[in-house]
Amino acid sequence: MSRFVIERDIPAIGTAEREALHDAAQHSNAVLAAMQAEQKHIQWEHSYVAADKTFCLYLADNEALVHEHARRSGFPATRVTEITKMIDPTTAVS
Repeated sequence: MSRFVIERDIPAIGTAEREALHDAAQHSNAVLAAMQAEQKHIQWEHSYVAADKTFCLYLADNEALVHEHARRSGFPATRVTEITKMIDPTTAVS
């Protein structure tokens, strides 16, 4: 599976109460479970919440599945970018 970062424009998400984030996560998980039951390989790793955006990391067989999840869940996929390489501080050592 490929890894994708999904930028979602969601007004005021950064000030959302914990209960609202809980409900959103439950809804997303339900859509993912339905898709996985249909033999569609997609998995949510985690998300970062900042101001009016979320940045979500997903594993999926292809970008089309990310867009399908966005459509079915109602959470916009404003920008989807496939991650092709990863670096971190240890990259400087080797």
